[in-house]
Amino acid sequence: MKKNKNNYLEIINTIERIRSKNNVNWMDVLRLAFKHAPKEASQLMKKVNSEDKRISFLLKKLSSIKKDFNE
Repeated sequence: MKKNKNNYLEIINTIERIRSKNNVNWMDVLRLAFKHAPKEASQLMKKVNSEDKRISFLLKKLSSIKKDFNE
């Protein structure tokens, strides 16, 4: 079981490194968008933020499900 746990942790660490690099790319795209088309970029960010809120809500639901299983 410990070997599986280490494999999962290794995969998670790899994902973290990739996401870190991609977050830099995402911020570069955001800067470029606001530099060249601030109004349009703002409208798009409003949509992105709205979808992020939906994702956060779903993640909260998943967290509460886990809590229910532990009790």
